[in-house]
Amino acid sequence: MIKNKATHILTKIAVNIGRLLMAITFIFSGFVKGIDPLGTQYKITDYLEALHIDWMFPDWSTLVMSVLLATAEFAIGIFLLFAIRRRLTSKITLAVMSVMTLITLWIVIADPVKDCGCFGDAVVLTNMETFIKNIILLIFAVLLWRKPLEMQRLISRQTQWVVINYTFLFSIVMSIWSLWYLPQFDFRPYHIGVNIAKGMEIPKGAKQPKFDTTFILEKNGERKEFTIDNYPDSTWTFIDSKTVQTEEGYVPPIHDFSIADAKTGEDITQEVIHDKGYTFLLVSPHLEFADDSNFGNIDEIYEYANDHGYRFLCLTASTEKAIKHWQDITGAEYPFYVTDETTLKTVIRSNPGLLLLKNGTIIRKWSHNDLPDMAEIGDKPLEKTEIGKMPEVSAAKKIAGVISWFIIPLVLLTIADRLWAWGAWIRKKENSNRILSTFKKKRKMRKKIVAGNWKMNMNLQDGVALAKEINEALVADKPNCDVVICTPFIHLASVAQVLDSKVVGLGAENCADKAKGAFTGEVSAEMVKSTGAQYVILGHSERRQYYGETAEILKEKVELALANGLKVIFCCGETLEEREAEKQNEVVKAELEGSVFHLSADAWKNIILAYEPIWAIGTGKTATSDQAEEMLAYIRSIVAEKYGNEAAEETSILYGGSCKASNAPELFAKPNIDGGLIGGASLKAADFKGIIDAWKK
Repeated sequence: MIKNKATHILTKIAVNIGRLLMAITFIFSGFVKGIDPLGTQYKITDYLEALHIDWMFPDWSTLVMSVLLATAEFAIGIFLLFAIRRRLTSKITLAVMSVMTLITLWIVIADPVKDCGCFGDAVVLTNMETFIKNIILLIFAVLLWRKPLEMQRLISRQTQWVVINYTFLFSIVMSIWSLWYLPQFDFRPYHIGVNIAKGMEIPKGAKQPKFDTTFILEKNGERKEFTIDNYPDSTWTFIDSKTVQTEEGYVPPIHDFSIADAKTGEDITQEVIHDKGYTFLLVSPHLEFADDSNFGNIDEIYEYANDHGYRFLCLTASTEKAIKHWQDITGAEYPFYVTDETTLKTVIRSNPGLLLLKNGTIIRKWSHNDLPDMAEIGDKPLEKTEIGKMPEVSAAKKIAGVISWFIIPLVLLTIADRLWAWGAWIRKKENSNRILSTFKKKRKMRKKIVAGNWKMNMNLQDGVALAKEINEALVADKPNCDVVICTPFIHLASVAQVLDSKVVGLGAENCADKAKGAFTGEVSAEMVKSTGAQYVILGHSERRQYYGETAEILKEKVELALANGLKVIFCCGETLEEREAEKQNEVVKAELEGSVFHLSADAWKNIILAYEPIWAIGTGKTATSDQAEEMLAYIRSIVAEKYGNEAAEETSILYGGSCKASNAPELFAKPNIDGGLIGGASLKAADFKGIIDAWKK
């Protein structure tokens, strides 16, 4: 027993450690994807291209997939952290980790992408590192799936809907906000404060990688690739460019940034990044897909730059035709330069987006939806404006913003929920104590009962032999309580002949809901009574579950049993799911109200109640003595509400559910537990008597 308890504790610790690690991983992964939905979209597109099915998915669909993926991961992490919908969440987590592990196995083998992108640009892992990470998480996912109920809840089930809705809302709004403006946190090499020239430097002694930029141009229907060294004349039309690494070596954070004239191919990268003044860079990976709704603001910024002598360039990977089209629809007069498409997508998550450099350092970034208002700046030079200075918003302030908008509300909700739960527990305890103090004094008025329920066990001869053995043992050693054995119908008449009715009472396990008639196989209450039986068990969960006995059917059975002079042992209890949902009180109350609470006060005197938690019947599990006491105190309180305190004081309430000689003394010591309805342990005389003798301890 001690070993089992230690194993259970270790399992619970392992489950909750795994749950926290999984939660942190999913929350971080979902968060970094959510604040950079375009980056996630690009990574999804990389996968689709590797599978050669990118043509099946338009851009809007991959963007939706990006937002949904981020939201799903973030939500799974929060649900694991708070232990919300534990069974469902653990199943979803296992399914997700199984799929992701298979995907990363494929990535390790096929190497279709450089990194999986599981943590965006925040933490870049190699494909093998990602696979190992997923194997570890998959092991924890299996553990959570096997033992979901061992996850300790941080918030009550009734309040879970608040966390669920708020989590989805926050994640989706976060993604939409990042799409409209720019990501709150920029983990890329081109974040605000970075000096591009320094980011391109290679330490002394480090092996230098080599990169080749290739330009694809077209003339008279013929396409050719050129390098900067053999760039052709202006009669060739620019189509595309790409930069590839030709030799391994130290790779600086910024290694693929280049600016070339769209017409001549002249490289002006160094000139731009070493400019001591201000430079505006309008960035558009593809002008043909760029948002042109704010071109007026862009033109105003270009005119302002011209008036003050600031450089203004448009960097794009578009063709000359696309550039010409953009000029036609926007009236753009600023010069256009070519930069690698992937680089431009990395520089800013907006198409178009605007950067402001000073002495090669990125000091500002704007989405096309949030461009600076030049009317507010007027004729002031950038040195005398806010936008000409490095913003004061630090990473710490951004983190504080996330904490204030998401974490603090959930923490406050958790605290409030726990305080309410504790308060409810205290109120329940106080109420229970009041009931206890009321009933404790008169407990001696109630009969103490141990009833055996043989169920469908033993033939007639074995049943009679067991009854004889029980009877002889109790005649020789008088019990301190009433004893009843409830047998199958075929045993009743024969067993009645061998029992001393003053020592052992006899009961049936069921009776019909009809008085008499053409009901083949049924046994009426009158027939039960005629065998010499004094009791009948009704409402047992097995009859409800396997034979569909409803509250209305049981109501009829109760009335017929009482009409024929039988005392009714009426059973009630909740399932494991109902207990976990904290619905045990309402379930038990509904069962009593539906079948026995209609009885008169006189009829009620012949009712014995038996609380049997269904999850503890035949499972080896037993409600703790405190759990049993709490429920029986509650049942006595609702009897008092219905029939008054005196009737409640006189009503015997039994506990059933894997009650054994080893735990009976602890259970029977509780003030509201008046005995037990015993199943398997009543099939052996020694075991049954051990429980009966608990009343002597």
